[in-house]
Amino acid sequence: MSEMLTSAQTAAEAELAQLLVESLNLEGTDPAGIDPEARLFGEGLGLDSIDALELALAVSKKYGFQLRSDNDENRRIFGSLRALSAHIEHNKAA
Repeated sequence: MSEMLTSAQTAAEAELAQLLVESLNLEGTDPAGIDPEARLFGEGLGLDSIDALELALAVSKKYGFQLRSDNDENRRIFGSLRALSAHIEHNKAA
């Protein structure tokens, strides 16, 4: 039996979900409805590589640090809203 419940977003995840929806023009997507554990790319939210570039730019502008395209950890970092939010919280400029 699969669980239909989504995990609750933290305040930081909710802020990031709002940035994601706004920066990627995801019309019809409710930021609060994004499951923080769901995949962002492919199945899940369905983002692509262009979305990743736009999201990285938006994160850089808002949080003051670069998400590098040559980082071996990108698959993990961009794996879900929760993973990206944790990475941002760990690395953002004070």
